[in-house]
Amino acid sequence: MTVTVDPSEIAKFEAMAAEWWDPNGKFKPLHMMNPVRLDYITAQVAGEFGRDLTQPAPFEGLRILDIGCGGGLLCEPMARLGAEIVGVDAAERNIPVAMTHAAQSGLEIDYRHDTAEALAAAGERFDVVLNMEVVEHVADPLAFLTACRQLLKPGGLHLCSTINRNPKSFAMAIVGAEYVMRWLPKGTHEWSKFITPDELYKLLREAGLEPVDRKGYVFNPVSWAWTISDRDLSVNYVTAAINPA
Repeated sequence: MTVTVDPSEIAKFEAMAAEWWDPNGKFKPLHMMNPVRLDYITAQVAGEFGRDLTQPAPFEGLRILDIGCGGGLLCEPMARLGAEIVGVDAAERNIPVAMTHAAQSGLEIDYRHDTAEALAAAGERFDVVLNMEVVEHVADPLAFLTACRQLLKPGGLHLCSTINRNPKSFAMAIVGAEYVMRWLPKGTHEWSKFITPDELYKLLREAGLEPVDRKGYVFNPVSWAWTISDRDLSVNYVTAAINPA
């Protein structure tokens, strides 16, 4: 079984585990981005499975995996929407943080210290796989995405967000976020591991998935807010793909 976990990347997030739920801590960028991430995720899931987001528990009956769940910033909203949610992270210290916060919030979430490859080998299957801000941290993106596809039921939905690779992303995601704003510890990201949208579409297809959508997450320094863009995928972006098998 191929293992795509990169120990050096895991060590970075282990060191920050206690700060997941501090909106002004090392994960401030994710807290700021989370509303637009959730808007995209919920719209895609509702559209694919014919769910009405105005109804109580619209995701009831759906089994969702958040791979690289961190402290549970996406798991908890999915649980509140009625989904059966499994949160998995290769960084062991993230799991008790996520479990404690879920318990404090009165939510039942299945958190595990595990990997996509191990879950796939165990025969786990899901309606939706959330793969958000993870693929740029793994040792073998194609093997990782292949494992994610294996985790999907036929017709299942795969949502993957990451960072584009170009001079603008270097300026904003590394120089700006790590050195100027100091939102993230220096060295959190490696620019050479960033993936362009076309490269990600190619990888998704090679993994056996069918890409169906991509959008950009755009930060406005004037309004100090994130928005979703149909055209601007220059830094942060997200893709949707279907498992046709």
